[in-house]
Amino acid sequence: MSQTALVTADDLLHLPDDGYKYELVRGHLVRMSLPRVWHGIVALRIGMLLGAHAQARNLGVVLSEGGFQLESNPDTVRGPDVAFLRRDRIPPRDARGYYKGAPDLAVEVLSPDDRRSEIDEKVDEYLTSGTPAVLVVDVDECTVVVHRRLMPPLTLAGHDMLDLDDVVPEFRCRVAQIFE
Repeated sequence: MSQTALVTADDLLHLPDDGYKYELVRGHLVRMSLPRVWHGIVALRIGMLLGAHAQARNLGVVLSEGGFQLESNPDTVRGPDVAFLRRDRIPPRDARGYYKGAPDLAVEVLSPDDRRSEIDEKVDEYLTSGTPAVLVVDVDECTVVVHRRLMPPLTLAGHDMLDLDDVVPEFRCRVAQIFE
């Protein structure tokens, strides 16, 4: 039986472009499928709502598809659909490689082929690595599940208020705004 060599974050960074997005989970490449159109629409809406709020108050930055190295030896690199970093955690412009550490907020928009166990694993990795809040957004159900460490998940829909004040100061929006 042959042993497969573990991939590092640096190896992932230098993979040739084959048209796919990859994440790295404890040294193993995980190929991600191309998201559908509404996945992108919803991710952008969340990014725009968070980004406008954060920029107006100089709180930090909102990014899309950024890589976060959550673990080392073996390496885990995750790329949330949307992430927020507080102003004091923004890396310098000349920083190379993936962000070393967890985002302050991670947003995962579900794709039709996502398995619940894989999403649960991602949420757990973010929370364990120090992310205070993780949002799991279901485009089909028009829901947002808010995960926080040591708290039960909170499912929100419609006119429910998404309150992220503990992570992004003063940020609140109706869940319906994300899906309009």
